[in-house]
Amino acid sequence: MPRMVNCVKLGRELPGVIYRPFDNELGKRIYDNVSQDAWRLWIEQSKMMVNEYRIDLTSPQGQRMLLDKAEEFFFGGGGEEKPPEFVAPDAKATTDAPATAAPPPATKD
Repeated sequence: MPRMVNCVKLGRELPGVIYRPFDNELGKRIYDNVSQDAWRLWIEQSKMMVNEYRIDLTSPQGQRMLLDKAEEFFFGGGGEEKPPEFVAPDAKATTDAPATAAPPPATKD
């Protein structure tokens, strides 16, 4: 049976994260208080942030920024904001399409 936690992000008892994600105090807090479902939400949020803000995860500054955003996401009541230029993947498909459709080709009767 999975380890259950009272998830601070989703507000209900759910199976907890299956591993300690960071080797620090934040990682312990996440392991003790965050569900696997909320962790999946963070993974998607963090991918968007790394791509949109072009965070360099090889630099100490980039790593610190991502850890700060993770703490805000889980324990600060926020962290789900999108960058001003962000366009959701579904919206990109419609914004790349022409504004009006071409008329159908004429046929001779």
